[in-house]
Amino acid sequence: MTTAAAPSFDPCDPVGVAQALIRCPSVTPEDGGALGVLEAALAPLGFVCHRLRFEEEGTAPVDNLYARLGTEGPNFCFAGHTDVVPPGELKGWSIDPFAAEIHNGRLYGRGAVDMKGAIAAFVAAAARFVKEGGTPKGSISLLITGDEEGVAINGTRKVLDWLQAKGETLDACVVGEPTNPKALGDMIKIGRRGSMTAFLTVHGAQGHVAYPHLADNPLPRLARMLAAITAEPLDAGTPHFQPSNLELTTIDVGNPAHNVIPAQGKATLNIRFNDLHTADTLLAWLRERLDRVGGSYELDHFVSGDSFLTPPGPLTELVADAAERVTGRRPEYSTTGGTSDARFIKNFCPVVEFGLVGQTMHKVDEHTALDDLTRLTDIYGEVLRNVFDRIG
Repeated sequence: MTTAAAPSFDPCDPVGVAQALIRCPSVTPEDGGALGVLEAALAPLGFVCHRLRFEEEGTAPVDNLYARLGTEGPNFCFAGHTDVVPPGELKGWSIDPFAAEIHNGRLYGRGAVDMKGAIAAFVAAAARFVKEGGTPKGSISLLITGDEEGVAINGTRKVLDWLQAKGETLDACVVGEPTNPKALGDMIKIGRRGSMTAFLTVHGAQGHVAYPHLADNPLPRLARMLAAITAEPLDAGTPHFQPSNLELTTIDVGNPAHNVIPAQGKATLNIRFNDLHTADTLLAWLRERLDRVGGSYELDHFVSGDSFLTPPGPLTELVADAAERVTGRRPEYSTTGGTSDARFIKNFCPVVEFGLVGQTMHKVDEHTALDDLTRLTDIYGEVLRNVFDRIG
């Protein structure tokens, strides 16, 4: 547990909180002072703040924050990340990416959308909630990592393990990822496809192209193997998920000579899969088709996350109702897009994602409309006012 100094901004003002966060150059895995900004805002509200640093051999240490207001259940959690992707070439930006400047009603800076703006909106919503009503009927918590845009080893997963070891329970969670394609209130993510990357190496025997009988060319087998796994779609999708897709991302031989049969050929592929599959079933599917071709090969893989779904129910309706009351539109339930830290949280409690409009995330001149920050704060405020009556 740590103690933070009083903030230099009003915690009830999402723009001020967002500016303070954006001015912290927290490019993964650096904290840049961002978690200190959050502690300064949350501690005076009564949140008990824990700074958690995790590291593994061969990885950079990562700072995380878990803050909780209240000791009783249910425990409603907001999850997010203060780390950001690098700004890239600074000459491409029209402003300093870490200056948090406001122009024409928009807040500019790296992380404005993904996702310091959403964190600021939730902090402001929580501050207003405490100011208006005091102690919640249960608990409000924030799980904030500095490792979402990186390898995601020393962040949310480790914090969740720490919570489990302490016997602390999360009952529902909203992740503040920028889920809305065009306008606030467009979309709630109720699940995500899984992601698996596989590395195929097909072995042969090197030799002179003029004497192929003395060699074993692996490339025809590699070509047949790739044809076997790409010939037909994996599936046609499900009621909540689009079809799974397998994409070849590179084919490599590394042969500089035109008159040499190579000893091996390699290919890398990525599968984004829905809830009809698991990583294990997909590996079995791959091996079955590769074995049909035959020959010596190796298949290595890693899984970024399994697919998951939070079926429409109390949590999804809570967030959708709040968004509709503020924006006048009913969000679509979707499972599109890449992965997020919700893939870890789903093992602990129901989780959905809802945040700002994502059109400028990871781009130069990343920005969000001030009006969207204000309305997102109002939406999160609606969630807080109703969550303890609707989720037990």
